[in-house]
Amino acid sequence: MKKNLLFAATALVLATSTARADQASRFVPQWLGAQYTLVDQHQSSLRSPYAGAQSLRAQGDTARSHTFGAYFGVALPAHLQFYFDVEMFKGSGVSGATGLGGLTNGDVIRSGSGNMSKRAYVARRYLRWVLPLGDDSTVVERAQDRLSGREATRRFEVKLGKMAANDDFDRNRYAGSTRTQFMNWTLFNDTAWDFAADTRGYTDGVMLAWVDAGWSLRYGIYRMPVHANGQRLVPSLRRARGEQVELTVQPDPDGWALRLLAFRNTASMGVYRQAINTALASGSLPDITADERPGRHKYGFGLNGELPLADHGDTGLFLRAGWNDGRTESFAFTEVDRTLSGGFQLSGVHWNRSGDHLGVGVALNALSPGHREYLALGGNGFVLGDGALHYGKEQILETYYNLSLGKHLTLSPDLQLVRNPGYNRDRGPARFVALRAHLEF
Repeated sequence: MKKNLLFAATALVLATSTARADQASRFVPQWLGAQYTLVDQHQSSLRSPYAGAQSLRAQGDTARSHTFGAYFGVALPAHLQFYFDVEMFKGSGVSGATGLGGLTNGDVIRSGSGNMSKRAYVARRYLRWVLPLGDDSTVVERAQDRLSGREATRRFEVKLGKMAANDDFDRNRYAGSTRTQFMNWTLFNDTAWDFAADTRGYTDGVMLAWVDAGWSLRYGIYRMPVHANGQRLVPSLRRARGEQVELTVQPDPDGWALRLLAFRNTASMGVYRQAINTALASGSLPDITADERPGRHKYGFGLNGELPLADHGDTGLFLRAGWNDGRTESFAFTEVDRTLSGGFQLSGVHWNRSGDHLGVGVALNALSPGHREYLALGGNGFVLGDGALHYGKEQILETYYNLSLGKHLTLSPDLQLVRNPGYNRDRGPARFVALRAHLEF
């Protein structure tokens, strides 16, 4: 009897201690990871019979960019989590990150304009709440913006705070990371999806998700910038907002996936046709910013697919297609109104380098009739403006090799060829060669 009582008392003490430790760990910030990425990129010289304020530099250019990031999370009671990310950007993109719809260095999206601070800044700061909808769960490992533990397979979740819209929408396992996969903007995101963001790519908002076995449905609403490609966000969602909904169908967590996206932006935007009419009446160059009025809309749709083929999903295909109405000005991401891209990732296991990957992708970008006429008359957007335009679809080819050097470091030579850069048959082709180094802990 005494032994039984002693055993029970010991078990109670251990259980109480474990519970207290678990409660304490909920409030302790956890370091989830850190990264450093260096991109050294060279743009070749190109044919350029004329140029404007936003053209690729005819003589070519070389630029180097650096990004640093540290990522933290805290487990809280009542299924709450808090995430806090700090980043810093230094350097620039070739030709000042202008002259293309599909820009060639995805890390430059967070650089901002030349006069923006190069000091550390808060990239993400948000609460995540998860409501389990069943008893089934899966193990999740620690990663950026993800605490380790078990998570319900069927769940409802909410994210509230500062984040990036493409953290949760338009994801793709083969073309979704500019730091380890494709660097061209058109190959790591749907460039026709003009998602709400400040100059660095972040915004404030709410994301709601219903995640079930085989499918998920997400809705996000975020603050828009005050001006196109601006850092300052509109304070009220009633005045301006970016809304998107995405249905993902994936019967097997390790199998094929298909995502259907729809979005609608409301902001103080200019209308291309009205800016053109004003310019023709006055004999001046069209200026889309002079036509900006609150309450205008842009809407569009996206299709995103991934198909694992072999090597436990390490080898597979991807496809994206996107369309927006192209009536109002490109406002937050880049100047693309229609896009189609696809390609593959091949695992290095086939040549005894299981940590390596080879990627090849192609993309086609296009503009709406109003957008192309605006540029042809000498108008400027926030990344395009040659002063004139002999229109042609922008054609992009990219290939990279991701060389794994141990657990934490990868080196990636990257080649890109762009025909009709900035949708202009009179310019190019443009060639880009880069070396990317990515260190991750």
